[in-house]
Amino acid sequence: MIELRDLTKRFGATLAVDGLTFAVRPGEVTGFLGPNGAGKSTTMRVVLGLDLPTSGAALVNGHPYNTFRRPLCEVGALLDANAVHGGRTAYNHLRCLARSNGIGTRRVVAVLEQVGLAGVADKRVGGFSLGMKQRLGIAAALLGDPAVLLFDEPVNGLDPEGIRWIRELMRSLAAEGRTVLISSHLMSEMALTADLVIVIGRGRLLAETPVDELVRQFRRDVLVRSPRSAELSDALASAGASVRAEPADGLAVTGIEPGRIAELALDLRIPVHELTPRNASLEEAYLQLTDDSLEYRTTGGVR
Repeated sequence: MIELRDLTKRFGATLAVDGLTFAVRPGEVTGFLGPNGAGKSTTMRVVLGLDLPTSGAALVNGHPYNTFRRPLCEVGALLDANAVHGGRTAYNHLRCLARSNGIGTRRVVAVLEQVGLAGVADKRVGGFSLGMKQRLGIAAALLGDPAVLLFDEPVNGLDPEGIRWIRELMRSLAAEGRTVLISSHLMSEMALTADLVIVIGRGRLLAETPVDELVRQFRRDVLVRSPRSAELSDALASAGASVRAEPADGLAVTGIEPGRIAELALDLRIPVHELTPRNASLEEAYLQLTDDSLEYRTTGGVR
């Protein structure tokens, strides 16, 4: 488990992380979301001992990262796919990491095959595309077969096949009982991959909730279809709802619950062919939740 206890990190006068407390548990894919400058990368660096907390604690299985004798066997991480020696081959890059943690070369071969790089194991990393470097970074994270995994924007540079592979890999790792934390700006991908999300803004916790619960908090409207839509629209408006006509006898209704819509239609003996609550997408919910936390905000379109 990854556990943050009132974690605060300052860089001079800049407060990057402000009293964060949350836990990332095994068996689930947890999305770590927030606008640029929210403190996501700093938080992950503190978890991995690359930055020291100003106060509070960041623990992995109850211990600070820098206390592990063989850290790759406890925690696997990919923070920057370009942080590799371009003159080394993929195999030698992983072999150096493996030797530093007492991991055998058979494991190096195995993870290269797992991420689809076995055919280029003897190629120098400097000639790799960003997508290939992402795969190599994931291989490094998996090298010690750790129970805890952290990934910062792991799908950058990947083609659609690679993105689907990452998604399936993350879910399979969680299904094995591992703890998986993914930082990403791709809301559509997080909606398909994550079981729950942790959302931060300006270094503070905004939400820690399952994905489906978050989107339910930001319901858009209820879609109602009826062959007598005009009559139903008048009745709903009289009951205090806001109603907007949609194609094919549809009504977009807000301000009233679906059950009450059904009761009104039944009382008036108006047939209803569809009654569908429409929640916001994860992207829409995220944008509403973080609107007050944006550090960089656009004000108009590009001309």
